[in-house]
Amino acid sequence: MTTKPKPSDRKSCDAVSDTIRLVRPSLAFVAGYQDALQRGWSPNNVTAERTRLEELEKIAKDPQEFVNSLVDLEAKGDPITLPDGSIVDRLPGDRSWMFDGEFCGSIGFRWVNGTSELPSYCLGHIGYSVVPWKQNLGYATQALALVLLKAKQLGLSHVYITTQPDNTASRKVIEANRGRFLETFVEDAGYGGHEGLKFKVDLV
Repeated sequence: MTTKPKPSDRKSCDAVSDTIRLVRPSLAFVAGYQDALQRGWSPNNVTAERTRLEELEKIAKDPQEFVNSLVDLEAKGDPITLPDGSIVDRLPGDRSWMFDGEFCGSIGFRWVNGTSELPSYCLGHIGYSVVPWKQNLGYATQALALVLLKAKQLGLSHVYITTQPDNTASRKVIEANRGRFLETFVEDAGYGGHEGLKFKVDLV
């Protein structure tokens, strides 16, 4: 059954798919996000526990400031700290939350203005995470399709998406969205130098 936006939150709705919609982070949805964090979920697969605890602290301190920080189209926020502690420039970024009547996951999109390429320290344009109790429902596949439309509207000719070799579910999500396997690569040293799989999705 298709979940349609209510009139009261239509302005916060980015896009609608078959069973989910992407919503802009806001106080209207932050309670569900906070609950997922408290239940052990994290939106970041690389620094999962650190990100989970940091975001819980930020929500407790100032929930409005927290949700505002998740959409930074002009990269005005603080620099990014990589897992090894090194500091790199922030890229323009847009975060959306998956919603099917309740919070079910997060998807982030980052880019470099004027090019479809990324600096070496950025593993991919798009990263996503579905809460464990909403997995295997096709939500990540739908969310990725909606964000690819955003990327195309920004003028990107392609995006890169990476995953770990043993993450079969993520690979299926990428391939379901026309992702083409490019190579096995070694992550930037800032991420620990682990092996990863790199995919490309052409948008033109």
